[in-house]
Amino acid sequence: MDGSATIPRRLESYLSGHWQAGAGEGATLLDAATGRPVARIGSEGLDFGAALDWGRRTGGAALRAMTIHERALMLKALGLRLMELKEEFYAESLHTGATRADGWIDIEGGIGTLLTLASKARRELPNTRVLTEGPVEPLSRDGSFAGQHILTPLTGISIHINAYNFPVWGMLEKIAPSLIAGVPCLVKPASQTAYLTELVVRRILETGILPAGALQLVAGSAGDLLDHVTGQDAVTFTGSAATGQMLKRHPALVAQATRFTMEADSLNASVLGADAVPGTPEFDLFVREVAREMTAKAGQKCTAIRRVLVPAGLEDAVIEGLAARFAKTPVGLPGDAEVRMGPLASLDQRAEVRARIAELAADARIVCGDPEAVSVVSGDAGAGAFLNPVLLHCADPFAAKAVHDVEAFGPVATLMPYRDAAEAVALARRGKGSLVASVFTNDPDLAAEMVIGMAPFHGRVMIGNRASARSSTGHGSPLAPLVHGGPGRAGGGEELGGMRAVRHYMQRTGVQGAPRLLSAVTGRWIEGAEAQTGTHPFRKSLGELRIGDQVVTASREVTRADVEHFAEFTGDSFYAHMDSEAARANPFFEDRVAHGYLIASFAAGLFVDPAPGPVLANYGVDTLRFLTPVYFGDSLSVRLTCKEINPRETAEYGEVRWDCRVTNQKDETVALYDVLTLVAKTWPLTGE
Repeated sequence: MDGSATIPRRLESYLSGHWQAGAGEGATLLDAATGRPVARIGSEGLDFGAALDWGRRTGGAALRAMTIHERALMLKALGLRLMELKEEFYAESLHTGATRADGWIDIEGGIGTLLTLASKARRELPNTRVLTEGPVEPLSRDGSFAGQHILTPLTGISIHINAYNFPVWGMLEKIAPSLIAGVPCLVKPASQTAYLTELVVRRILETGILPAGALQLVAGSAGDLLDHVTGQDAVTFTGSAATGQMLKRHPALVAQATRFTMEADSLNASVLGADAVPGTPEFDLFVREVAREMTAKAGQKCTAIRRVLVPAGLEDAVIEGLAARFAKTPVGLPGDAEVRMGPLASLDQRAEVRARIAELAADARIVCGDPEAVSVVSGDAGAGAFLNPVLLHCADPFAAKAVHDVEAFGPVATLMPYRDAAEAVALARRGKGSLVASVFTNDPDLAAEMVIGMAPFHGRVMIGNRASARSSTGHGSPLAPLVHGGPGRAGGGEELGGMRAVRHYMQRTGVQGAPRLLSAVTGRWIEGAEAQTGTHPFRKSLGELRIGDQVVTASREVTRADVEHFAEFTGDSFYAHMDSEAARANPFFEDRVAHGYLIASFAAGLFVDPAPGPVLANYGVDTLRFLTPVYFGDSLSVRLTCKEINPRETAEYGEVRWDCRVTNQKDETVALYDVLTLVAKTWPLTGE
């Protein structure tokens, strides 16, 4: 270390409302590319039990007092602020060995995931504190007893133990759904790159956007952290299978039955379809994707391609294509504009990868690259954790073991041949469960066979072909709307998946009771609950409207002339409406019947109050079902009941769901559906 070197900063943990360093000097963390000290880290002597208790009491109470939309808007504001600070994060990210492109995946990818989940929460979830799930289940003949599943936030804290490869994305993709659910978080990043996580957490807390106790950080060892978990907590882990299995067996987690989610080793496969021969777009896309997944983040991605499956006879063509791409992938300092691949996270990690390559070499031979001979365009090949891409070839993959069991967590993959689609599926399954697989083919039948065959062993399968070449997000990119996780070796866990992720931090409870009381619990009107009539509910603003507000309409007779006019006007002259003989031959009808959409139109004419008022628009109907045929001479009436009120936090209106029941003169239900409207919070509107 030269005389100009500065003393590395001491990382601090944020616990119980204070930034605090552990006892002692702490371990020194080195720059991945230069080997120079970046920071010191240690958590010895910190009171983790008190921190968890503070998070549960302070952060949990504050979050649960907010509605789901309020929490989502909080995350939106946070994400936008973090995006403004991204350049500071990029500068710090260079120490991890990440190039600008690598940093984009981690930093903007992480912030983007947070923003996406926040947006989906406001679009897809109601603005409430309690979620309902599934339909109301009738539990008695007379309707006096019913059941409903609800989801409520856990009253504990979520503990996120993360890997070193994505110090930003790995944190944000986990805390976002937890905070939306109303559960506070404690993040324990891997030490090697914890300085970047610590910086981001500092900036998050400085915004003041999150309530006190919503986010805490452990910089250093987890110590006795897990000794203090309860049955209301949740623990997530990303890292090696060995460490994950050890944590999963922790006595406190077992005794408390604490929720535990693991994302571990994954020998992800990419398959070249038999139709994707050299010269086809799919062949070129496959070679490009394999090369990209081997070199992005220097192969340090849990979703990176480790096994390359190609039709027998195409091995040489694929090896040649990959070698050409590796030759155009300069390795060196991550801040160098010429560099396309930076170093591994540490010298220890490079030694680990070299050891795993040696194990793979028992079943395969190296056909591209030399793990011991490092070539760089900038930086010191000895001081930095540099490693050029290494491709191996396993000629007999069904006789091999190491290539299906050993993961070299770096720019390393093994190519292996298969003879038919069934063999390709069998080889993909030999990974014993993976996060992702990909298939490159333009053949629909082949795509169906391979995807369906591989799906039980994979959390995600990506199909690549010429049609999606420009729009595809690629093999290795976990996406906020889709699940991230995998069975078996991959840990058996599940993250992301849109609003599925939020439910991981909530308790599902079946509630039984009389409809009136069940409605009070869920905040939704259900059949059998009390209703109020009087002023037409369409004359009430969102602030005046109440669950159970109801209008029961007069009746209207349906005539032959109505049906024939509707048929002529719309062009819908389906035989059941127009031909008595044909209609009677239909086992469902006694004679000609009214159009279903004529019934819905007449229903609207019966329940709508036409004068200008708080109801601004009808934006759809849900679960429309026609239950009883309507014949000429039948009379229809409507009962419309306010079922759910969902105010928008950032608009002058809210969404109202109405239960609409259309009946005939015999009180038989003809149609049943939900009407969706936008209703002004006040009326007249501001400025009128």
